Amino acid sequence: MLMSDSAIGLPRADSEGFIVERRKSPPGAHDQVASLMPRRPATVEATGLEPLFIADLLAKTLFLRGKLSLAELSAHVRLSRGVLDAVLVFLRNERLIEVARRGSNEGDVEYQLTEEGRRRAIEKLERCQYAGPAPVTLADYTRVVEQHSISRGHVSRDEVEHAFADVIVPDGMLDRFGPAMNSGRAMFVYGPAGSGKTYLAERLCRLLGGAVPVPHAVLVDGEVIQVLDPLVHKPVPIPERPGGLIDRREMVDQRWVLCERPVVLTGGELSLPMLDLHFDESSRFYQAPPHFKANNGIFIVDDLGRQLVAPRDLMNRWIVPLDRRCDYLALHTGYKFRVPFDVVVVFSTNLNPSDLADEAFLRRLGYKIRIGSLSVDDYRKIFEKYCTEQKITFKEDVFDYLVRELHGHFNRPLLACYPRDLLGQVRDLAIYNNEPPELTKTAIRHAWETYFVTE
Repeated sequence: MLMSDSAIGLPRADSEGFIVERRKSPPGAHDQVASLMPRRPATVEATGLEPLFIADLLAKTLFLRGKLSLAELSAHVRLSRGVLDAVLVFLRNERLIEVARRGSNEGDVEYQLTEEGRRRAIEKLERCQYAGPAPVTLADYTRVVEQHSISRGHVSRDEVEHAFADVIVPDGMLDRFGPAMNSGRAMFVYGPAGSGKTYLAERLCRLLGGAVPVPHAVLVDGEVIQVLDPLVHKPVPIPERPGGLIDRREMVDQRWVLCERPVVLTGGELSLPMLDLHFDESSRFYQAPPHFKANNGIFIVDDLGRQLVAPRDLMNRWIVPLDRRCDYLALHTGYKFRVPFDVVVVFSTNLNPSDLADEAFLRRLGYKIRIGSLSVDDYRKIFEKYCTEQKITFKEDVFDYLVRELHGHFNRPLLACYPRDLLGQVRDLAIYNNEPPELTKTAIRHAWETYFVTE
């Protein structure tokens, strides 16, 4: 499993669509990236959707957007013209739509709703206001998630070191994260506040391989669940096919969006209801919970133990998903169904793990990784790095004063967050005094006294 590069380093996929190689300038980048996507359905049957569902989706779209051509309808619902032709014929036969304008060719036709069509569209909108790209079926969603499973990939020592090359990490720490990622199992990252747990957990996304398809929405028992989230999913463009050859972007199922593997971060706001489907009473469709959106990626539960819900209750919620790699959700109708739980879960806390969960649950966590204070050498490297970022000249005597006279005297551990925060205060003081920032004992002492609670 390798990191996804920018456009100059596109991934190559095997026959199942899994990233197995990274190249700087891969030949056939268009075909390689496009091959990660499901094929575009050519018939209504191939979509897995009922013709009446597509008909209702088109009626709601025409009601909300007015007159639209076949090309515009196709672009909006992400289904091919060949699929829509059959549905439009049905709508015309039922006198629900009519031709508003006819152009010079068959494709240049605009459609609009009839009065009966408007009545039906209003009725359907009252039941569900979703009128976006056509959803995919739960069976297709499950198949694609399994095809791109996070557990299929592996990372080597060289890849981990490359991914964290610009990060100062204590000796031996990467040798814990690398095997943990290879296991595909959950990991428990713990240690004092400010030690860099969340920072390192988020950086694990650099070890994720390539891109994965994410659907706009999934249809379950006639109900729409919106999955694609712009706050979570980062689209990866499919490059154009050079030389005027067949563009495979036109051959992929547009109901899916090719995205970087997702990383979802939740914190103290996490509650048990957030882990269930959210049904919006006004729009009448669902939003997927955060771990659903994180499929094929990483789900980070930060500040574990700081949530309003009791830690053990939260832990118990994860027992089945972690064991069976699937979760069970329920619609407001009472219909229950299974969804993939294909995520690497990272629990991050500054509390003692034994205070948060019992031994039975801790056994289900593949790796427990403690992140503590830094050595003086690592602390210096981080301090020098932030000096460079803040355009402050590093001074060895001031750094020694910080470590020996301040950290030593007040018995403060050398944690990774302190250099950035203290130097930020040095900069703030310099701006206040209308002078360039300078690392002096007076400035670092001032920063210390305004950063920490001292007596």
